[in-house]
Amino acid sequence: MSIFSTIMSKIFGHADATPKAAAPASEAPAPSQSAPAASPAAPAAPVDVNAVLSGLAATNGQNLNWRESIVDLLKLLDMDSSLPARKELANELHYTGSTDDTATMNVWLIKQVMQKLAENGGKVPDELKH
Repeated sequence: MSIFSTIMSKIFGHADATPKAAAPASEAPAPSQSAPAASPAAPAAPVDVNAVLSGLAATNGQNLNWRESIVDLLKLLDMDSSLPARKELANELHYTGSTDDTATMNVWLIKQVMQKLAENGGKVPDELKH
C-alpha cells in the first residue's frame, strides 16, 4: 500500500469509526434481499478531514501542528515521518523539486496531501489546500 493510500485509509477509517445516531431497533427497516449492497469503499458523505484530525490531535499527548507540518501529520497518524518516508511520499505524489531541499518539499507535501484528500472524498478547508 502506498504512503498516501495509508494516510487516506487512516483518516477515512477514523471517520467511519465515529459514532452515528442509530435508529431504534423497532424502527430499523428489515433487510431486503433485493436491495443493492452499499459499497464500503465509497463514503456516503464527504469525510470532514479537519474534524477527524482535530479529534485525533485532541486525544494525542503531543502538541502537533498537523495543519502546516507533514512530519506532524504523519506522527499524528502514527506513521513513519522519517526523511526517506517523506521522499517516498514526494515521489508518489510526483514532486518535481529537489528532495534535498527538505523545507520546500515538506511545505509542498502537506499542501499536496490535503489537496489529494479533497480530491478523494475528503472535506478539507481551502486554507489547508493552499
